[in-house]
Amino acid sequence: MCSTFTRRAGASSAVRRRRRLLRAQRSGNAIRDARESDLHAIVGIYNAAIPGRLATADTEPISVESRRGWLRDHDASRHPLCVLERDGRVVGGLSVGAFYGRPAYAATAKLSVYVDPAAQRGGAFIFAHNERSVALFRKFGFETWAHLPRVAVLDGVERDLLILGRRVGGT
Repeated sequence: MCSTFTRRAGASSAVRRRRRLLRAQRSGNAIRDARESDLHAIVGIYNAAIPGRLATADTEPISVESRRGWLRDHDASRHPLCVLERDGRVVGGLSVGAFYGRPAYAATAKLSVYVDPAAQRGGAFIFAHNERSVALFRKFGFETWAHLPRVAVLDGVERDLLILGRRVGGT
């Protein structure tokens, strides 16, 4: 389920998250596991992020068909794929995925968040020039774990990539 991974963060953190979810639901918002029927909205939101060159290194839109396997590969207990629904319409998506897929990284995950431009308040690999998203992640305790200078070229401009992380449990 979408909230499963929050259990590791500690009881008080989990309680705060649950309260935020309840407030969100009362305000017409709901966070839930993604379904096959959400795929058109998820892909549309993702594709809307491409032209802004702030959230993805894709330079061309992706297709719904190309994401069907990706949707099926998400495991709600370990690597959830969630959507934010506002008044019955999907306006955002969050996916937790395997980081590199190697055994040594089994306890590490990548986090991707995309929000419909009409529902954004501002926008974990983040392009360094996406200052609003970097600030948002920092607000929730994420810190820079790596800075990869000039690893992407978008519209002829070299862009830095930040890897932001936050430990939620210890081993």
